Amino acid sequence: MTTETRARLVLVINSGSSSLKYQLVEPDAGVSRASGHIERIGEESSPVADHQAALRLAFKQLTEAGSNLQTADLAAVGHRVVHGGNEFHHPTLLDDVVVAELKKLSTLAPLHNPPAVKGIEVARKLLPDIPHIAVFDTAFFHDLPPAAAAYAIDRRLAERWQIRRYGFHGTSHRYVSEQAAAFLERSYHSLNQIVLHLGNGASASAIAGGRPLDTSMGLTPLEGLVMGTRSGDIDPSVVSYLWRSAQMGVDEIDSMLNHRSGLVGLAGERDFRRLHAMIESGDNSAQLAYDVFVHRLRKYIGAYLAVLGHTDVVSFTAGIGENDATVRRDALTGIGELGIVLDQRRNLSAGTGQIARISTDASPIAVLVVPTNEELAIARDCMHVLAGS
Repeated sequence: MTTETRARLVLVINSGSSSLKYQLVEPDAGVSRASGHIERIGEESSPVADHQAALRLAFKQLTEAGSNLQTADLAAVGHRVVHGGNEFHHPTLLDDVVVAELKKLSTLAPLHNPPAVKGIEVARKLLPDIPHIAVFDTAFFHDLPPAAAAYAIDRRLAERWQIRRYGFHGTSHRYVSEQAAAFLERSYHSLNQIVLHLGNGASASAIAGGRPLDTSMGLTPLEGLVMGTRSGDIDPSVVSYLWRSAQMGVDEIDSMLNHRSGLVGLAGERDFRRLHAMIESGDNSAQLAYDVFVHRLRKYIGAYLAVLGHTDVVSFTAGIGENDATVRRDALTGIGELGIVLDQRRNLSAGTGQIARISTDASPIAVLVVPTNEELAIARDCMHVLAGS
């Protein structure tokens, strides 16, 4: 007679201001049992009044998908939290004290942390007997070298207000860099890597022997690459110039830079499939938006090749990075002298949900397309916390 052991599961929650993404993950097997995305929370025409209603709806959808949380062996609930500040740089078991500290960090991430905290509060009420664990986007970059983390502003002011480069998408950068090493059958700590996380939010990182040396996002996720609605790098004086000359308030400027800039600001479109179609139809604004996006990306690739000195692998990930062969081609074309030689046939055939090499066999630097899986990484982090490791 044999006794069947049920797989332990982790419910991963990513709570936004008007949306909630969830995924039920089996960490040991590395598979998702079920997932969903609830949108328009709290909007007038939406049947989902608040985050509590959204989470109850998620539980209902999970049950309909065959995963009843009341009977499943749920080990933990993992919460993605964007900003951990200086205080939180490891996966952290949540209690009332920690939640109160996370609320204080909302000044550093006013667009991201408040809805995450709201999701945590609701989930802890609905699942009070399950451990809840926060995993932070900033954690992987906590120990950036001081030269990369510091801004050249008044040091005392920076220390008082915790102003530094924190970096984001850290869970993805860590997961992708680990997957790249496994694919190449190399020790993670022997590789120098550039990871390009290209989605609606986009970021780059330079990682040497498993340790981040630099990353493109900064105090907030606004800095760095051109994104769907965010400007990325911009002269700071643009803010004061618009305040003085255009009579725009600080909040209005902040909203413009985060929500009405990037590809949307230049072309009115952030979906690369539609952007390509607009370019093919002769839309000059779409062409400019694309060119600015690629130009900024190439600058960061070149910069990080210099930061690392020697680079073994460059990995593309996230929605654009995994699926847009044209972006990958244009980002890397013509830099063979820097050690990157793309195989166009491989590049066109990549994006199948599997890791693929898109550089030639002779290319000194391997170029990979690596599907990211932040939910799986968060779920595994949760299990490590429960195991005390």
